[in-house]
Amino acid sequence: MPVVARIQALAPEMAAWRHDLHAHPELLYAVERTAGFVADRLRDFGCDAVVTGVGRTGVVGVVRGRGTRSNRAIGLRADMDALPIQEVRDLPYRSTVPGRMHACGHDGHTAMLLGAAKYLAETRAFDGAAVLIFQPAEEGGGGGEAMVEDGLMERFGIEAVYGMHNIPGQALGTFAIRPGPIMASTDRFTITIEGRGGHAALPQAAVDSVLVASHVILALQGIVARNLDPLQSAVVSVCALEAGEAFNVLPQTVTLRGTMRTLSEDVRALVKDRIATLVSEVARGFGAAGTVAFGMSYPVTENHPSETDFMAGVAEALVGAGQVERAVAPMMAAEDFSYMLGRRPGAYMFLGNGDSAALHHPHYDFNDAAAPYGASLWARLIETGLPLSAE
Repeated sequence: MPVVARIQALAPEMAAWRHDLHAHPELLYAVERTAGFVADRLRDFGCDAVVTGVGRTGVVGVVRGRGTRSNRAIGLRADMDALPIQEVRDLPYRSTVPGRMHACGHDGHTAMLLGAAKYLAETRAFDGAAVLIFQPAEEGGGGGEAMVEDGLMERFGIEAVYGMHNIPGQALGTFAIRPGPIMASTDRFTITIEGRGGHAALPQAAVDSVLVASHVILALQGIVARNLDPLQSAVVSVCALEAGEAFNVLPQTVTLRGTMRTLSEDVRALVKDRIATLVSEVARGFGAAGTVAFGMSYPVTENHPSETDFMAGVAEALVGAGQVERAVAPMMAAEDFSYMLGRRPGAYMFLGNGDSAALHHPHYDFNDAAAPYGASLWARLIETGLPLSAE
């Protein structure tokens, strides 16, 4: 069996933990129940330290190995928060909170790291410290940054940090990774077009902000097509448009909201500059005014080469080289694990969730059969990265 036997035996417990968390989803930093659930389990396992309130509502558990020669520490991170989505599947452990569900698998990520924590606390077959990081607010709240700014790396002596995310459509029992950018940066933008309102029957006496906004949307789609090297990647998407309410009034103001994604800081700066220029100049050409404001953003999630190779090697030792993709294509979704990788070397890996609905979909559910693979990888990362010295 290509998983750790003891962890496979913990599969029913991991499933039970996940189902409890799935039934009680919490958003962003308001994960008090989830954090309490995690902290209680870590204490029950006999962790050497359990620290709550890191980065507001994050939890960190520390398990020290039985070796006596090393002061090294490796961090393993799982996210805890859910999404503001209404669950539609009638599962036995269906969300009990209207309008909220674990539609990204963070319940599974938390359960996997708890499984690894229990195993490591039982066996302690390593020399150093396993630092188990349970993070709030990955879904747009920047919880990874909050924990880093709260001194996560320094307080727990972390020398390297690793993260993992399930991927629907990727075969169960497989892993995928790549050195360099693996997840995109994300920036939110709000565009305001200020025209001159008027009667819809007298457009010549107005400046039609809806028409201007339409041209701006089309112009933005030319940024990727005609400003970037075809071998580079970026996404610019306008996702919301707010204008007037009456059928016979040209509104004074139109607001557009959207997102941009890139895989390098140079491209990120270029796209931002082009958005700002096009909004201003296209609007000015119609006699309107256009402005853009960029909101909270995540940096590119960029894997460090040495740690990527190490993580891939541990995965191959677990499931076989044929089950590990070392050069997976990057995803244009974003991840605030990027902040942790910006502070310490490490890597981020994809775990196969099998045939399931897409992430952030109301039909999605984490595959409990994937948990032993993820928890086994966490355990082997610690035992391989912090080996016991020969007696």
